[in-house]
Amino acid sequence: MVVMPVVTRYLIDRGDGATVELFQAQAASETPAGAILFVHGNQGGRLLGGIEAVNSGALLRFCSGLNITAAAVSQPGFGASDGPPDFCGPKTQQAIIAALAFLRGQPSVDPDQIVLYGNSRGAVASAMVATQVSDLRAVILSSGVYDLEVAYHESSDGLRWAIEKEAGLSREAFLARSALHYAPEVRSETLLLHGKHDDRAPVAQAELFSKALSKAGVLATLHVFECGHQIPRNDVQGALRPFLQRVFNSVVTYH
Repeated sequence: MVVMPVVTRYLIDRGDGATVELFQAQAASETPAGAILFVHGNQGGRLLGGIEAVNSGALLRFCSGLNITAAAVSQPGFGASDGPPDFCGPKTQQAIIAALAFLRGQPSVDPDQIVLYGNSRGAVASAMVATQVSDLRAVILSSGVYDLEVAYHESSDGLRWAIEKEAGLSREAFLARSALHYAPEVRSETLLLHGKHDDRAPVAQAELFSKALSKAGVLATLHVFECGHQIPRNDVQGALRPFLQRVFNSVVTYH
């Protein structure tokens, strides 16, 4: 009889007393296996947090299809994670790092086989985490920006307002959210996914970051799709399947 994984919700400490919400689906494996941590995007103002990956079925698909632990973290101010939101800043990065540490301590997880997967706003923060956490097996960044100051001046009024409100406009604030400036600090293989016609995160951001990573000696691959900010799932799968199959050295069966 096949036992389907179940999703468990955890509330963990960010490291400063604040709460971080984490959802986890654990593979039924007798030996420690890989893990993937999803970091959500803006969510259209709904502030759902990590449960978005539960509701969409992503956690169970990745968990059962790859026989790994799949988890999703809620950024500060989203879901049940303590806020306020800081637009991909130090507190958000700290929350992601706390979630990675939690996964690393799970008996089901091989600490050397953890992949970080950030989308949109989550990609901005995940890229910065990759400059601070050197032992990730790989990083996947979808539809992100990697130089926030440049992106701010090219953004819509709504996005500018969010950046101003949550992060501020100081040089220090922009640098704390701009992984392009710290590309030599990244040590993990990186897969970048981006829409050619993205009107929120210009594709030039991904192109520049990919080149900076390669120049720094990081194995970086950029896939550009004929779409906007939201990359169709079927398109993403074509890039993800071979990448994850190689990273986890397994047969990918999710759909």
